[in-house]
Amino acid sequence: MTDRPHPAPIAALIAVDWGTTNRRVYGIAADGGCVHRACDGLGVLSVPTGGFEPEIAALRAKWGGSPMLLAGMVGSDRGWREVPYLACPADFDALRRHLVRADGGDVHIVPGVSFIEHGRGDVMRGEELQILGAAATGLCPPDAIVCHPGTHAKWARLRGGTMTGFRTVMTGELFALLRGQGILAPQLQGEAEPDADFAAGVARALRSGDLTADLFSVRAGALLGLRSRDATSHVSGLLIGADIRTGLDFAGAGDIVLIGEERLTALYAAALAIAGRKTSIVDGERAFIAGAHALLEIQP
Repeated sequence: MTDRPHPAPIAALIAVDWGTTNRRVYGIAADGGCVHRACDGLGVLSVPTGGFEPEIAALRAKWGGSPMLLAGMVGSDRGWREVPYLACPADFDALRRHLVRADGGDVHIVPGVSFIEHGRGDVMRGEELQILGAAATGLCPPDAIVCHPGTHAKWARLRGGTMTGFRTVMTGELFALLRGQGILAPQLQGEAEPDADFAAGVARALRSGDLTADLFSVRAGALLGLRSRDATSHVSGLLIGADIRTGLDFAGAGDIVLIGEERLTALYAAALAIAGRKTSIVDGERAFIAGAHALLEIQP
């Protein structure tokens, strides 16, 4: 006798983290567990004009007719529907109140968050659900400094579960540009590791503040035989060191919660240890799922 396969668990919510270059889809059960997941390269810049409605229909056909929650750049001026930013201070309840129905039905888009201080503006889309969701569901303390590494790293201040302000650093994008083109590209083809070269780059960035000059010295050092040809770890250390120098100047004293992908948060944890700061790590996918589920629980 052959056992019949069990039916796939039913998702109570389809949550989509729809970024600029990638899309991650999660089927979330009523108890908050993730029963399905998928990732592809269909970021918002890859969706043609008029293409979002067919993509939503395709997700419906594949994943079922459950309510949908869309977060990230899908709510930007480059996405499906432009959703206004929610100004800091912002908490999880405000995020819920400002959800926008994208199609008049049960597809909601999460608003981004904005911050203005001393005439300087900043914005985020996507990270707010992970950061505020982590605070609302107990994955991180309600009073915390949160660093969310990524293409555009975010440093956020949380007080009582409310995001009071944040600062963005374009670290990941700069690394990708340096790796993809320019004079340093041939030296950046390896994988960054938290090794001695990385630590030296972090320490240099923390004390010097001369990032653009230090980057050129990587090229000169290879030509003059002062360092190995592969400088991936060292350049990563320079960039992350400069990132955390900016973030710590903004965020102030206190332990730091890192939210994001495992490999990247490990690099930031190593760099912050060099800076003398204690860290804890929350998986970014777990924070996203927890935040999306919490929004589902309080939806009518």
